[in-house]
Amino acid sequence: MASPIPQGGRQVDAAAARALIGPLTALIAKACGAVAAINRRAMSVADKADGSPVSEADLVADRIIAEGLAQIAPDIPALSEERCQPVAIPAGSSFFLIDPLDGTREFIAGRGEFTINLALITDGEPLLGIIGAPALGMIWRAIVGERAERLPIGADGVPGAAQPIRTRPHPAPGQPWVAGVSRSHGDPRTEAFIVARPGAIRERLGSAIKLCRVAEGTIDIYPRLSPTSEWDVAAGHAIVTAAGGHITDSGGAPLRFGARPGHYLVPDFIAWGDPAAAEAWKRP
Repeated sequence: MASPIPQGGRQVDAAAARALIGPLTALIAKACGAVAAINRRAMSVADKADGSPVSEADLVADRIIAEGLAQIAPDIPALSEERCQPVAIPAGSSFFLIDPLDGTREFIAGRGEFTINLALITDGEPLLGIIGAPALGMIWRAIVGERAERLPIGADGVPGAAQPIRTRPHPAPGQPWVAGVSRSHGDPRTEAFIVARPGAIRERLGSAIKLCRVAEGTIDIYPRLSPTSEWDVAAGHAIVTAAGGHITDSGGAPLRFGARPGHYLVPDFIAWGDPAAAEAWKRP
């Protein structure tokens, strides 16, 4: 279980994040390999109290990440979807926020759109994010204010050479938006938002891969105007931001993470590839 951060807990800055990102990337690659090796036809699946599924893969990835973080950064508490309890976080302190398997329904259905998400939160904002996609053999990672990149996962499970990624500019007048849309979690508000952009092309995907596509410039916008969990968003938030994009709530305000222990919901958000488009949208 996640432990409360002591009063005056550690704050991780960009310099410390640089030292952590290599070992954390290797840890996510290890978890990706373990998940990829699971036989989906024979694995165990159970239901949580909220009715959402939890698979053998969720638990395997969670165990690997928990054990790895205990070695890599034992002084930084970790909050995982599978090990969730209220955590007292002093202002400015840092903690890991983890979704061991985002897109469990996609995983169970045999699709490749599932991810392993890890974020490092400092003072309520994602500073570092890593997203691994086991079925795609790819990792996206970033340190906000420094760089965003993607790395292939080799057959040996070792991450390959990093390639910088960048969001793309707002489509020119008359050109269609490409909007990321959840494959499993549609809602009327999100659909109305997309309809307001005539000609928008819907790219239906599962999990945090939608945020990765915004970061690498193949999707212009990803609106999610219904509740989701902080661990679904935090790693992608760091990656989109570091790649030049912008994420806000539906009113244009920044998102905060870990602000209310025991309440880890994001009511809604919009990920914009081009911050200028977000600013234009906020103006009356």
